[in-house]
Amino acid sequence: MAKKEKVVLAYSGGLDTSVILPWLKGTYGYEVIAFAADLGQGEELAGIKRKALASGAVKCVVKDLRKEFVQDYLWRLLKSGAVYEKSYLLGTSIARPLIAKHQVDVAHAEGATAVAHGATGKGNDQVRFEVSYMALDPSLKIISPWKDPNFTLTSREAAVDYAKKHKIPIEQTKKKIYSRDRNLWHISHEGADLEDPANEPKDDLFVISRPVAKTPKKPDYIEIGLEEGEPVRLNGKKIDSVKLLTVLNELGGRHGIGQVDLVENRLVGIKSRGVYETPGGTILVTAHNALESLTLDRETMHYKQQLALKYAELVYYGLWFCQLREALDAFINVTQRGVSGSVRMKLFKGHCTPASIKSPNSLYRTDLASFRMGTEYQPTDATGFIRLFGLPMRVAAVVNKKRIIK
Repeated sequence: MAKKEKVVLAYSGGLDTSVILPWLKGTYGYEVIAFAADLGQGEELAGIKRKALASGAVKCVVKDLRKEFVQDYLWRLLKSGAVYEKSYLLGTSIARPLIAKHQVDVAHAEGATAVAHGATGKGNDQVRFEVSYMALDPSLKIISPWKDPNFTLTSREAAVDYAKKHKIPIEQTKKKIYSRDRNLWHISHEGADLEDPANEPKDDLFVISRPVAKTPKKPDYIEIGLEEGEPVRLNGKKIDSVKLLTVLNELGGRHGIGQVDLVENRLVGIKSRGVYETPGGTILVTAHNALESLTLDRETMHYKQQLALKYAELVYYGLWFCQLREALDAFINVTQRGVSGSVRMKLFKGHCTPASIKSPNSLYRTDLASFRMGTEYQPTDATGFIRLFGLPMRVAAVVNKKRIIK
């Protein structure tokens, strides 16, 4: 008898991968090894090994990647300032290359010849997973059931029916069929009534944050301490990075912070609508931006803003394992050398705002910023500066309007 081909499936225990696992085994006779990455999903991982084995996996490997996720991925993202299309803090995008990296490692350890994922043929994740596999080990075969002509479960409703027929335990029903992705940075919601942008998100949609109307009537204040752009303290005390995000998600969630309703442009050319909850991440991004406002000079800040757009595209497109991202990180790390200090944040009614910013490397000088004139700034110097700065426009006015320079 020919030896069965081993396949490592990126397995979340959600609807898609729950039905794909037995489908791979039943359709092609693969030996399926389920790989689950713990990125801070919490209770979602409860019983995942038992579920995978009951669904037909020969083995289920679960890795706790929370520390690596925060230190090597989220903090780089934070320091870059990357935000996709003004609002999306890239919570799903940034997780995919890490999952792919360890999935490939499991494939090597288990002697598998292929890797598989449950991303749909319309989404971004199929690209993120597959280009990561290619970058890490191009010899591995890539199996993407949603693009397989033999795969007939082409809707979430069909997947629910398949799960019921094959007695696969799932939480989703046809009435509760949102597609969700959760980790330490965020949780995303797509599908069902959200597919129509005319529909307002319902209050019961939110999982890790409260609807703004149900948040406290008084604000909370917290202090975030950063060193070279990375968060290291909460309220003056050193704190583990995973613990920090966990606490900030709880605090921010209580105040409804980080809720974004966005119609975005997918890489594959489709516009899609998603609702995101990123409470802890939003607090940290706001605090980091505030500290940079004190510590970065104008030219560095403006150029970094331009590169942040490119960084966001690289992450969103799944191009984490490319040379350009590494090169941008080198630039970003230089910009972060002086981004140390503390930011006191006010959390209230869906907003987080800096209430105080302090840094030993601050470039802000009260004597210069003050409206009071002093010896430190000679206003008459500005006369010549403005004349030279505006000279091209004065010349253009002469040429275009035939006026005389006085």
